[in-house]
Amino acid sequence: MLDVLSFDVDPQTGFLPAQYPITRIADEYYQPWERLVENLPAVLLTKKIRTYVDKLPVLSTDRLGSKENFRRAYQVLGYLAHAYVWGTDQPVSQLPELIARPLVETADELGLPPLGTYASFCLWNFKEIIPSGGSTAEMDFDNITTINTFTGSIDESWFYLVSVFFELAGAKTVKFGLDSMEHAQNGDFPELIKSLQSLAQSVDHLGSILLKMEEMCDPYVFYFRIRPYLAGWLNMTEVGLDKDGVLYGTESKRRSYAGGLNAQSSLISFLDALLSVHHFSTGKRPVPHQADSNVDNFEDFKQLSPKNEYLIQMRQYMPREHRDFLLMVDESSTIREVVMANKANSELTLSYDACLAMLKLFRDKHIQLVTRYVVLQAKRAPSMGSLQTLRSGLAKQKQEGAKERGTGGTSLLPFLKQCRDETGDPAAGNWGKRLLSDGVMRLNYSKSNGINED
Repeated sequence: MLDVLSFDVDPQTGFLPAQYPITRIADEYYQPWERLVENLPAVLLTKKIRTYVDKLPVLSTDRLGSKENFRRAYQVLGYLAHAYVWGTDQPVSQLPELIARPLVETADELGLPPLGTYASFCLWNFKEIIPSGGSTAEMDFDNITTINTFTGSIDESWFYLVSVFFELAGAKTVKFGLDSMEHAQNGDFPELIKSLQSLAQSVDHLGSILLKMEEMCDPYVFYFRIRPYLAGWLNMTEVGLDKDGVLYGTESKRRSYAGGLNAQSSLISFLDALLSVHHFSTGKRPVPHQADSNVDNFEDFKQLSPKNEYLIQMRQYMPREHRDFLLMVDESSTIREVVMANKANSELTLSYDACLAMLKLFRDKHIQLVTRYVVLQAKRAPSMGSLQTLRSGLAKQKQEGAKERGTGGTSLLPFLKQCRDETGDPAAGNWGKRLLSDGVMRLNYSKSNGINED
């Protein structure tokens, strides 16, 4: 059995740390950072965030020492950097040296880009309300909150916490996925079928967790109050940043990075790698195999178009050890190969296709949320008129015809819809090809949930 601990992946918590993240760097030396981020919602309310940041002392990272301290420093500095850039109605395209230098140093230590990422906003940003002394695996969802937010709102905390719950539930998909890899390599078909069926069920559960977002995160609050702070420095010219990104302190060349978003979750990339789901540049997806065909031309057509460079780049926004884990899965997973070589085993083929179906349905649910939380909210902005209050960055009213971009700088719906459609392309069985072909499963789900695919 693979030693996932060497990749900083835990058998019980998946990509979440096995122990709760530290909530504060204990060393008094770093308290100026900690005090400011602790009061960040209040400081942003005064619109004086840049004044407060500019008064911080220049601190060295030499005293951080442990991985836990480096993670915490990276998290704190990322929050301060995003607040500095986006914290008023006019963004700025330069970070002061006193934030930029330690942020770059902590990011280099962790193998991450120097800004807020999914890891700092979600993976390392949760704590118990009442400490129990237990581990992350024993998490009580009713006793969890966030360590830091920009707004201090319940909505923002819930937005991050849903991802924490998602990742913890995803630990089972990692287990079943690795079991499937092992059984495929060993040729143990009965166990491979069982593990694939368990994987399909656990992926289906992930979609249910994703929709919990609607319970306590209001779409209006998310779009106009929270989302602007999550944006990075990539493709943000339309909302006020320099076309080349942000200048870090005294550096001579600007840096351009995507903001924190779900594409930086290692869990979804793991499922794609495990099941041989390939993604191509938006608008460059090749024509998939035809349903009812016994000829598997998936291996041929996947070479026809350029890979989706954006998703490839998103791996660089994941912790270094998690990237190594995904690379291992890329190189080692033979599940689809084994399924295709044994198509006479109908139960095996159906079990594999069921995993793809659940993953595709998950992506449909994600599109449903993006539509409600971003696309529909963007359409509301022009009609608000004088009711609009301070809006910065991604919440600003766009020029007519401008595409709604995600926090990572992508054109949202075309990117997400193509990723969703590509998930069905590796289908092995004729029934699976029909079910997962463009239109059939998607239209049924979209109609039942009131989603307009046009």
